[in-house]
Amino acid sequence: MTSETNKLSSKANAQQREAIHAIDGPVLIIAGPGSGKTFTLVERIVYLITEKGVAPESLFVVTFTDKAARELTTRISNRLTEVGIRFNLNEMYLGTFHSICLRLLEDFREFTRLKRSFTLFDQFDQQYFLYQRIKDFRDLPDAQLVMGDDQAGRWKQSENLLKWLNKVSEEALDVDTLAAAPELEIRALAACFAKYQELMLENNALDFSGIQYEALRLLEQHPAVLAQLQQKLTYLMVDEYQDTNTIQERILLLLAGERRNLCVVGDDDQGLYRFRGATIRNILEFPALFPEGQCKRVTLSVNYRSHPDIIRFYNEWMREQRWDDGTRVFRFAKEIVPREDDFPAAPTAVRLAASDDEDESTNWHAEVLAFLNGLKASGRLSDWNQVAFLFRSVKNDKVVALARFLETEGVPVFSPRSNMFFERQEIRLMIGALIFLFPQFPKVRAWAEGVTLPIWDYYDHQCFAAFVAELRKPENKPLLEWARPMAKRHAVLTQNTDYAFSSLFYQLLQFPLFSRFLTDEAVLGVDKGRAARNLGKFSKLLTKFEYLHYVSVLNPEWLEKNIRDFFNQFLRFLVDGGIGEYEDDAEYAPKGCISFLTIHQSKGLEFPVVVCGSLEAVPRKQYSALDVLLEDGGYLSKERFEPLDHIKNFDFWRLFYTAFSRAQNLLVLAAQEKHGRGRSPSKYFDRLFYELPSWRDIDPSALSFEAVKQINLKREYSFTSHITVFENCAEQYRFFKELEFAPIRESPMLFGTLVHQTIEDIHKTVLRGDEGILNREVIETWFSTNYTMLSKKERVYLAPGSQQAALLHVLRYYERETGNWDRIKEAEVEISLVKDQYILKGSVDLIRGEHDTVEIVDFKSEKKPDMEKERDRLRQYQHQLEVYAHLVEERTGHKVSRMHLYYTGEDEGNPYVSFGKDDRSIGKTIARFDEIVTRIEQQDYALVARPTKVCQNCDMRSYCDNKDWKFRKNNK
Repeated sequence: MTSETNKLSSKANAQQREAIHAIDGPVLIIAGPGSGKTFTLVERIVYLITEKGVAPESLFVVTFTDKAARELTTRISNRLTEVGIRFNLNEMYLGTFHSICLRLLEDFREFTRLKRSFTLFDQFDQQYFLYQRIKDFRDLPDAQLVMGDDQAGRWKQSENLLKWLNKVSEEALDVDTLAAAPELEIRALAACFAKYQELMLENNALDFSGIQYEALRLLEQHPAVLAQLQQKLTYLMVDEYQDTNTIQERILLLLAGERRNLCVVGDDDQGLYRFRGATIRNILEFPALFPEGQCKRVTLSVNYRSHPDIIRFYNEWMREQRWDDGTRVFRFAKEIVPREDDFPAAPTAVRLAASDDEDESTNWHAEVLAFLNGLKASGRLSDWNQVAFLFRSVKNDKVVALARFLETEGVPVFSPRSNMFFERQEIRLMIGALIFLFPQFPKVRAWAEGVTLPIWDYYDHQCFAAFVAELRKPENKPLLEWARPMAKRHAVLTQNTDYAFSSLFYQLLQFPLFSRFLTDEAVLGVDKGRAARNLGKFSKLLTKFEYLHYVSVLNPEWLEKNIRDFFNQFLRFLVDGGIGEYEDDAEYAPKGCISFLTIHQSKGLEFPVVVCGSLEAVPRKQYSALDVLLEDGGYLSKERFEPLDHIKNFDFWRLFYTAFSRAQNLLVLAAQEKHGRGRSPSKYFDRLFYELPSWRDIDPSALSFEAVKQINLKREYSFTSHITVFENCAEQYRFFKELEFAPIRESPMLFGTLVHQTIEDIHKTVLRGDEGILNREVIETWFSTNYTMLSKKERVYLAPGSQQAALLHVLRYYERETGNWDRIKEAEVEISLVKDQYILKGSVDLIRGEHDTVEIVDFKSEKKPDMEKERDRLRQYQHQLEVYAHLVEERTGHKVSRMHLYYTGEDEGNPYVSFGKDDRSIGKTIARFDEIVTRIEQQDYALVARPTKVCQNCDMRSYCDNKDWKFRKNNK
């Protein structure tokens, strides 16, 4: 074993070392809370690579969330850099199940139903898609048995439909079997799923659960693809295995193949995601998938997180519950033990309660505030972010009221999922401004006589009234002078405008009422520029609405309908469904704020002080009559596991165990006491709660509170998406990359993408060894299909002459290069290189060459430029190629001899612009890249001067025209 590997393995305890070195065959690692699970997983990967000679790209590593994937990527890359191993992260299958399955679908797209340029739906997209097409489902026989009757309303029906369609996907149910079922409800479900699949195919779309469904079909229906992946992927590791579902288990077992080098890590006591299709049986039954004695089981039981009193408390919580049904046990027996250390002798599991009196909320709020002030006064708490309140839901009225009270008392609260997005001042004012700009807004209520929507009160009193009140202020006179004539124009619109809603949004940002939220000072404030980021999110919602409703300009014929669709449908359902606010993956507990989180949100996190609320909770039934029919009828992949009448209790115990085990130094059970109906704490907590000492009986100065753990996640940067944007305009980078505003003037490069995609089809055919099928007719078919799918997605079209010109670019390339195909080594290569402070990414169009020397080619779908007049642009392209050359050499070890730009529009002369590779020049380019990344990471977006050429077509132009600029000194 190398000394570096040995050095870190020496930090591992005996259980962790056993898990690290157990590499062959199936392995189950039961990892209790705070037991060093991620450390063990990282060290196991390092051990496989450094000691067993396993290539990084042969590893398949799955995590549950994007944040966990980023943290694992950072930690693995840091460790491998420590031991001198460089590798291409893009070649390792590392990410969430969904991201890896999506990658498989993209790599082997020709074997799936998906065409080029498919649309990927998030949950809102999916539900809104169903909502807009609900009539297609209402027309199906007995569909109301699945989605509810029409009186439930279109949105509720689409919500029900979403749940059941996703269940079919996540459980990988056999649709033919469902369609032949004797039960009406089951046949109706099959019909709804078939209709949904038909609509998705028609729209070349894929939803979140469908990603895995399509990946499973790919592996099951194409043995050659499966065999190729089984040969490549020799070791598979899965984190949070207790939260996997049926389809994920099937995918894993297929990929593991005969080798069965499948290691799963998790804690059956922390299975929380049944509502997303997860099944606890996957981890509990994992050893039974293999012959007796073949699966090695290791339990990590030493907790490095919590004070022993906290561990004692949650061990007792689990020990008191009954985990069997008389025949089977539904939990792995385990006892979590604390690390060896000196701990404060004081109790660290305590209760916080307010008595049930006439003014219970005031009493309750005062008690919580007294507790927090007591912690602060002890001198032991260094920052509010060391305290987290955990609830079943942060949308609960009492929870929201407590958050508001604490903020008025000077205790900032970070609660990104509390559904407060539409209550924020900046959002209410923006909605109010949009209402003001369309005087026909009241007419949206006349569309259905007698109908009253609760959201109209929100629009009137919280949005429009607030905006009008601001307009009356003298400092907002310029806004009034701009908005009034605009509103008059819209009231009597007679011809198309050259803008839509999103453009009005960007115009409004120039005025101080909104621009005050976007200043450098506001963005760097305690709340991490929450208001600016909320406005950025609102810009995305506007552009999404315009895309979904085909709105590109304001049209007098359709304006009233567009306004009605926006306010009565789109925005209304976003308000009802709730929108989360900005969350920084790298800083889960922002400095200066206490956190209000759901227990689900807190999973995988740890806090010095945890206040666990929602103690009025009781177990809730989680299944319906249709669930029972599916189970009793044998339609699920496996027979029933946990008894349906036990599930609500099991999940309840696991949920609060997860909450209790987040605490490091102090666990507080908090209840606003209530007796009688709806008692608090409920009978499930009553005895344990009152056995705990009151927080008032302990001395917080006798405790010590650790600082919140910093997660130093490395960010990814690419030349074109980051460096070029920043160099062109750092302010533009700040808005569209950092604050994530959605640009609207960015017209799709349809011509270039079309040429690029079809040339890629040629290259992939060659790399598969099928160059013999290449001819003009085949290429024209590919081109036509690519155009159809691309134009349908982007809703941008090329005139027949432009289509013909694009096809000519492709055919000219094919004719020129025929006979040189044997030099192609790789095409469309996604490469990443782990640097000390960040991850450098690039996408190389083509790598060709012979032996150990390669050339890089980047395609440009235009005529070859004038070498003198376009010198600056060519120099920028050269820098881009130098970054690619650096990546290729570091990743493959092959020497790059030449770098080329290939201009497909060059019809007569040499289509190449070539550059020799100069190591000194590459060094300078990479150094410049490093310098820009440093500026971005330090949030230094100052400009030397406004780049007038870039400004001309920038959405933020009006804002910048009115900004008080302080320019950066140019020291060059």
